[in-house]
Amino acid sequence: MRKLFTLILLLSGIRILISCGNSNFSYNPERHFSNIEKDILTKFILCKDSSIIELPEGHFLFSQSLILDGKKNITIKGAGMEKTVLSFKDQQQGAEGIKIANCENITLEGFSVEDADGDNIKASDTDGITFRDIKVAWTGPLSEQNGAYGFYPVICNNVLIEECEAIGASDAGIYVGQSTNVIIRNNKAYANVAGIESENSEQVEIYNNEAYDNTGGILIFDLPGLSRYGKKVKMYNNYIHNNNQPNFGIKGSIVSTIPAGSGLVVLATRDVEIYNNHFANHKTINVGIISYEILAALAKEEEGDLKEQEAVAVAGVRGMDQNYKEDQNYDPFPGKVRISDNKFSNEYSLPNLQSDFGLLWISKLGLNIPDIAIDGIQAPQYFLPNGQLNPDYSICLENNGEILFVNLDAGNDLEGFTTEIPENICSPSL
Repeated sequence: MRKLFTLILLLSGIRILISCGNSNFSYNPERHFSNIEKDILTKFILCKDSSIIELPEGHFLFSQSLILDGKKNITIKGAGMEKTVLSFKDQQQGAEGIKIANCENITLEGFSVEDADGDNIKASDTDGITFRDIKVAWTGPLSEQNGAYGFYPVICNNVLIEECEAIGASDAGIYVGQSTNVIIRNNKAYANVAGIESENSEQVEIYNNEAYDNTGGILIFDLPGLSRYGKKVKMYNNYIHNNNQPNFGIKGSIVSTIPAGSGLVVLATRDVEIYNNHFANHKTINVGIISYEILAALAKEEEGDLKEQEAVAVAGVRGMDQNYKEDQNYDPFPGKVRISDNKFSNEYSLPNLQSDFGLLWISKLGLNIPDIAIDGIQAPQYFLPNGQLNPDYSICLENNGEILFVNLDAGNDLEGFTTEIPENICSPSL
């Protein structure tokens, strides 16, 4: 792949001559704060199983995290998303706004959480966690200094995120990681680096959401070196549009590699169904299906300095892992991906010229932006001994209307770059 990365580095030289895009987005809600911190902290500390923590109407400042640990059947309830606001803009202790750990059957509903130093709401090692009518946000202009995750359930089972909003996360607004039995529905995610992200999670349904004005609308990722691996993800009836926000992710993080203008990116995940979605108005790609190998190779060409690596570690976000091949349980190639019955539209013809891939499209496609692109890097087991496509690595495109498809053939230095959909891209066994 040496020629590919030489080409991209040359394109990068062109890119730095173009003025960098800056976001003009700023979230500045009017707030009139009161102090009830001691009362709310006491409620969290003393709550008993099967109880309700009532959050009154108003805007409230907190200097430390609100923590729920080892509890069962608890509801944390406010007066409404726009009526009860918990702000951590003056936080002095802890990283999260609300931290939930080792719990069962927890429901959060009817309030907003703003400006935590790290993640606005984090839940870990919890079975049964529901977020409903919750807004998570960072106020002011978008910044790398914003917390990484708005909603951050990780290593959880039976997760429901519905009728929520996420704004301003420097990694992902709505995130679920290393979890099983997940539903993400009827939400809005905007002005984040990634609007919605499913990472190394299984049995996930993402539907009836709107993701817009992010760097990347929706990410479905599988990364190495983690305790669980992703598969069986369904994404349908979503409206993913105008995700052209300049990337303000922490340098060296995985999401900092996502080019502005990305609708959906599927990375190394298996058993993914993408159907009945509307993808619109992206300046780099509506849908990209890629392997971890292309990201690792690009990252190696542009290795970050020690400062970037330290920033990633402090923020608790995932950086690139050049030792991914040592993970015997990790498959860096996507497979069993079906993309069917979606609508694609684009009011743009000029790609994002601050993106290496946008510049690549200009060199290869002129004034055209792909609807669906794959990197074309094939797994060693891509073909069966009889020469047929291994169904474990099939990518199926059906009934998506007239689309511009691109196969980069990145594993062969772009020699087989094509816009033709090969006949064997769909596997009957899917």
